[in-house]
Order: sequence, then C-alpha cells, then structure tokens
Amino acid sequence: MTFVVTTPSFNGPLDLLMQMIANHDLDVWDVPLAPIVDSFVAVMLEATTKLEMNELSEFLLIAAVLVDMKSQRLLPGPDERDLDEEFIGWEERDVLLARLLELRTYASLADSFVSLFERAGLALPRAVGVDDGVVVAPPDLLAGVTSSDVAAAYGRALAERSVPAVRLHHVTVDAVTVAETVAELSRRLPFVGRLSFRELTADLLTRIEVIVHFLALLELCKLGHVELGQGGTFADVQIRWISSLDDLTFEKVDAYEG
Repeated sequence: MTFVVTTPSFNGPLDLLMQMIANHDLDVWDVPLAPIVDSFVAVMLEATTKLEMNELSEFLLIAAVLVDMKSQRLLPGPDERDLDEEFIGWEERDVLLARLLELRTYASLADSFVSLFERAGLALPRAVGVDDGVVVAPPDLLAGVTSSDVAAAYGRALAERSVPAVRLHHVTVDAVTVAETVAELSRRLPFVGRLSFRELTADLLTRIEVIVHFLALLELCKLGHVELGQGGTFADVQIRWISSLDDLTFEKVDAYEG
C-alpha cells in the first residue's frame, strides 16, 4: 500500500512504518493511531476512483496489527515470578493434582475442537447460486387492499369496545350480618348461662355463619356483655353472659353490617 501517513514521530509510507516498528527502529508507543485512521478516511472520501478491496483490507490488517502491538505495550508486563513459587507451602501431591486438572482441561478442550471439526467436515458448501433468470421478489402485502379497506380498518381500531360484564345472577349470597347475629345472641345467651363456642355453633351449616358468630361474640365482649375464656392452647372457647338485659346497647354494631 502506498498510503502515506504523517505523525509527530514518522512521515512516510505505511509499509515503511510497519517495517521500522517490526525492526524496533521506532517504538509503537510513540505512534498515535488516531491520525493514521483519520488520514486514511480522508483519502477515501477525496478519492476520485473507487478503492480496490485488497487495498482496504490491507489497511485494516495493518491497523489491527498496530492496535494489537500498542495494546500489548499499554497493558502491564507479565509476572516474572516462577509459577512454582505460587505453590509454596503446598504438598507435592497438591501441586501434581493441580497440574493434572489443567491437563484434563486442555484435553477436554481438544476433544471439543475435534468434535467441531468432524461436524464441519459433514457440511458441503453450495457451489452454485440462483440462476440469472430467476428473480426473487418479496410478496406484495397490500395487494388487493383499497383505500376503503384501510379506512374501515382504522375505524375498527378506534371503535370503543364494550367492557365484558360478568353475570352473577346464578350466585347465591347468604345475607348474614354481625348486627343481626349480635341481636340474636343477646336474646339467647342470658338464658343459656355458660357454654362453649363449639356448642354455640354446632347447628350452623356454613363457614360464614361460624365466622359471623365469632365476630358477634367479640363485639359483645367489647361491649362488656359476655366473658370469653380459654382453658388452654387450642381448647374450646367458653362463653358466659355477665350483663343484664337493661344494659344492652348496640350503637356501634351497625359498622359490621353488610
């Protein structure tokens, strides 16, 4: 390549620059790479004739070699210590085991490459291409589509869609409220005396009724009408009416209703 480069430390053909760097007559550390690339790009833009592909590839090869050489100079140098010094204090058996594992790694990698080469050998490259008379054209996705079709599709896209409604007419909801249960227990418990929660809910059929009765007992306990006790862990909850009928008040029970 007859491309001429100009840098603070060298002025001349690019081939001569590579030869001087290879012969250690010029340190690649002193050669900036950015001006070389900028000059080549400028030559490409100003060229009146089309550059040959081999000239472009040759410049890319030389530029890659320069980048590799300079990156090696920028990186820290190799450690000059003996590798065996890293194993100071190790048993000889451990050293041999470590080296054996390294050898197995390389052997496994070699086997992988052999397998890749064998599979690549089964592939045959295509020797001929498509005939000159064959024209491959993509399908016309808008064939047969008129402006009316486009307008109709636009209208369907902007049309307001109805919100799907979930019909619940077949679902039966048991109307059980805490307020009604409190009133019912206030009429029943004063004449029962002491009983357990299990006995109180023995005749109930659904879980929601049991839950509502428990909340009603908590409300009566908060109002000071009943006393709740439990003899032990997981034992039956004992219920005892401690208030008179004249003290009944349910001003705050309505908050549970519904």
